[in-house]
Amino acid sequence: MKKKNIKIVVAMSGGVDSSVTTWLLNKKGYNVEGIFMKNWEEDDNHHDGYCASWKDLKDAQAVCDSIGILLHKINFAEEYWNNVFKKFINLLKTGITPNPDVLCNKEIKFKELLNFVLFNLKADFMATGHYVRRVERKKKFFLLRGIDDHKDQSYFLYHLNQFQLSKCLFPIGNLKKRQVRIIAKKYVQVVAKKKDSMGICFIGPKKFTNFLSRFIKSSPGNIISKKGQVIGIHSGLQNYTIGQRRGLKIGGISKGNGKAWYVFKKDVKKNILFVVQGNNNISLIYTGIIVINVVWINKNPVNKTFNCTVKTRYRQLDVYSKVQVISSHLVEVRFSEPVLAICSGQSAVFYDKHICLGGGVIKRGFMLHK
Repeated sequence: MKKKNIKIVVAMSGGVDSSVTTWLLNKKGYNVEGIFMKNWEEDDNHHDGYCASWKDLKDAQAVCDSIGILLHKINFAEEYWNNVFKKFINLLKTGITPNPDVLCNKEIKFKELLNFVLFNLKADFMATGHYVRRVERKKKFFLLRGIDDHKDQSYFLYHLNQFQLSKCLFPIGNLKKRQVRIIAKKYVQVVAKKKDSMGICFIGPKKFTNFLSRFIKSSPGNIISKKGQVIGIHSGLQNYTIGQRRGLKIGGISKGNGKAWYVFKKDVKKNILFVVQGNNNISLIYTGIIVINVVWINKNPVNKTFNCTVKTRYRQLDVYSKVQVISSHLVEVRFSEPVLAICSGQSAVFYDKHICLGGGVIKRGFMLHK
């Protein structure tokens, strides 16, 4: 089939990565269209800085106009609220720290949006600006890390199945971020200097606490050291995660050994935040994890026990581990070396070198010493 007869719709965010993705596919001669997905309603009448989708839409439209292609618009605010945000909030209330980006990709971008692109817009493929690669070997699809180790996003896409991979393209997965910026500067100038977005689009890092207070009632409580001393007041347990150092506001107290304080436990029933000193404190060290809701990209492991590397946070380096399959969606992982600050609700993703095998949600960790 000639390239001009292959229809590819690009999920456009108004950012550099999806804009360069669109330009690259159009340059190669495919029949390219863009689609802008809106997931949050409030910013229509309240430009409060949480989400500026109107601004991102304007940028996406400008890119499409400069290339000379059509831009579709779709609103999944209701689906996002019901299938992502409500779950996110409810889990936060229980003391867990979920990963909304993983959930959004699973429930919205590669489900609702992909289905709309394939069945409503009659596209052959959907493309995104993710830094990952996909390859086909013997009629099976594999998800690979992006070439750029610092930008690889396979951690967020471990849930993709064979059908989704067969219908998705990731054109910038073979590029370094600096190469993408160079292309943008030369050919997609309207977004060339735009900063990368991080996390949920409408929650900026500095406004996270204020935003959550609109959905979860803040209940201040005691911050207690491992020795049982009350050393501060927290603003609400939903605002903290295991291993967190910043924002505790107890750095200047005289108690302790002078080292920085870190969150190591949350007691939701008693509304207590427990902290210890030093990032290598034994209370922050884990030897393994239980992972639930596990999915495998290709097929379930043949062996009940196998070795691979595991990533328990996006920015964390992989750690060699032994994985024991308890059931098809439940595994136990034992690390070859201690891992700091395991956080229930975050994703654990499994790798065989550059191949992403799959992943799941961390149920709990095994502490080195209780």
